[in-house]
Amino acid sequence: MKNSAVWTTLAACAVVLCSGPLAAQKPAVPAGEPSLYEQLEQEKQNYNVFKAYFPNLDLARKAAISFHGQLLESDYMGGFLILELDATDMDRLRPFGFRFEVASEFIQRRNRALVQSQLRQSAGSAGAGPAPKSIAGYSCYETVEETFAVGDALIASKPALAAWALAGNSWLKTQGAGGYDMRVLKLTNSAVSGTGVPGGGATDKPKLFVNSAIHAREYTTAPLALEFARWLVNGYGVNADATWILDHHEIHLMLHSNPDGRKRAEAGLSWRKNVNNNFCTNSNSRGIDLNRNFSATWNSTGGVGSSGSACNLTFRGPTAGSEPETQAIESYIRSLWPDRRSAGLGDAAPADTSGIHLDVHSYSQLVLWPWGETATPAPNAVALQSLGRKLAFFNGYTPQQSIGLYPTDGTSDSPSYFELGVASFTIELGTSFFESCASYEGSTKPNNLPALIYAAKVLRTPYLTPSGPDVTALSLAGDAAGAGVTAGTPVGLSASATDTRFNNSNGVEASQAISAAEYTLDVPPWAAGAMPVALVAADGAFNSSTEALSGNVNTSGLAAGKHLLYVRARDASGAWGAVSASFINITAAPLVVQEVESNNTRATAQVLGTLPVLVNGSMILQRSMRSGDQDYFRVSVGAGKTLSATLTPNAASDYNLHIYDIQGNSLAVSQLGVGLVDAASAMNNTAVAVDMFVRVIYASGGTGPVNGLYTLGLSQ
Repeated sequence: MKNSAVWTTLAACAVVLCSGPLAAQKPAVPAGEPSLYEQLEQEKQNYNVFKAYFPNLDLARKAAISFHGQLLESDYMGGFLILELDATDMDRLRPFGFRFEVASEFIQRRNRALVQSQLRQSAGSAGAGPAPKSIAGYSCYETVEETFAVGDALIASKPALAAWALAGNSWLKTQGAGGYDMRVLKLTNSAVSGTGVPGGGATDKPKLFVNSAIHAREYTTAPLALEFARWLVNGYGVNADATWILDHHEIHLMLHSNPDGRKRAEAGLSWRKNVNNNFCTNSNSRGIDLNRNFSATWNSTGGVGSSGSACNLTFRGPTAGSEPETQAIESYIRSLWPDRRSAGLGDAAPADTSGIHLDVHSYSQLVLWPWGETATPAPNAVALQSLGRKLAFFNGYTPQQSIGLYPTDGTSDSPSYFELGVASFTIELGTSFFESCASYEGSTKPNNLPALIYAAKVLRTPYLTPSGPDVTALSLAGDAAGAGVTAGTPVGLSASATDTRFNNSNGVEASQAISAAEYTLDVPPWAAGAMPVALVAADGAFNSSTEALSGNVNTSGLAAGKHLLYVRARDASGAWGAVSASFINITAAPLVVQEVESNNTRATAQVLGTLPVLVNGSMILQRSMRSGDQDYFRVSVGAGKTLSATLTPNAASDYNLHIYDIQGNSLAVSQLGVGLVDAASAMNNTAVAVDMFVRVIYASGGTGPVNGLYTLGLSQ
């Protein structure tokens, strides 16, 4: 561990310029503490809430960082932040040009919501039924218990991909007063070994650690991380990127980093800290700000970056790492990654250091990276900035170093970046703590899920890969990624590579021309055995920062089933960008059989075996039948499968195609003209396999073993 004493030299200038389901217990209110109803009443009496009008947007963003603990809502278009402030806070803001007025509308709206919560509590106490489990008025946000239940369900559905890990206990649980296990949802394909990372073991996988809801009232954070878990687990085998990420990387999600406090916030309280009742006892301001309690940089700015007052919202705690929740996060982080950064403040982690730590907060619409303790850039600042601007491309937030009007200390990047050298970021979601479901579903979730996915892609070398180009619009010709092609069929590939996907709202990230692109099949490009195949620029030359790519994928020798195609591009600086992937589905070569006469009725239909099958048939004209010859074939169609039939006649003939159910009811028909290929399909909507009949009937043209030939292809 790095010694926090190294920060003392900065204190004087630390100012603006210088596995399986785990048991969980619902939290109880310990004896002597106010009831929830009384806590809601306390909240209603807080009138120290102000509109803080800012002189410009840059100072507003910085104030949102430095006064995050006091921040309740923001209206950047309206020119103000809503902050909970005391006289000292106002004195710190006034020199920057802020002015204040009481936020009466906010207070009235807040109190109406608190009254509703009290009514629900009273109804439950009076025997009118239990208080609702879900967050009242916010159906899009899972409670702590619901979050863990979703994790349990993901594990039950895909046990090879998901498991719980236990990191520690919440404060209430350490007191024997209810509380929670500090759970981490670990997601990776346990059947696939890693290919090693610098400083780690030969079979290690690159790791992403996301912790959310460390500040209890930040509603959006845990649901976003949970949605990321759903995308990964439910997408495995369906989405190519989700599949390779889980095959080759590890994702660790501490969905609730402050579960005791979260339960207070779910009742409508504006609760930030944990619930340690040894400090500011029995008040709504009790507890420790966990994101000021981390060890390595605890109180490193001489009292400027956190508070020593127990009732302050940024109270750092009595000692470094004093809280069980903080201890759980720190120990878990140290278990994930080796230490690759020396103790000196200017010592950079090696450029090939793997892993990313994301601390997801709300709100302020920011992407932040170290240092927050000083305005001096971190030693890996250039690389952190590149990744920060790439993440901000997806969510549209402002990317910047995490120093605000004043520094902060004791934050969660202490164990990850300060101690170990792992790339660490804070993402501030949305525009309010209790963000509406319409806002969350409409913008916060869809904008930030791609940012998390991108972070999961670049874990192997996050200080290198983000500066490279991204591959977009990847597609394969025909239906190679869907229904598939037989082995040996050349598959056309098209895509776009661009080196421009950075958020340049706060400085400009350099872009270069694309210089190369390639694909590999089944083996990712960084692994031993990968055989890269070059792609070409569609316009004939790599000379632009955005290029259309093209190529052909050789499928010769591929076994039947899904194969992963990895595509990446390189820019003129030599940086390879993130991998994008697609499936190529190789279908089994059809069994070729000869039609066997006589099969001109359903009762005498020729029974075909396992699909796919290719039938070589012929039409022998039956003068006694008005429509000429007909051939019946009987096939078994699996539950939920679709039977697809393709009839190719000889060039001078017209044969028609029909599909029937077992009772002879028509399901599909194709009756095109002379020499044209007929195609028909029928789905088995049942939960069991069923038999169907396929009928080929003569309409006109040639007949006999020479002139009457046709082929019938059947698949499901």
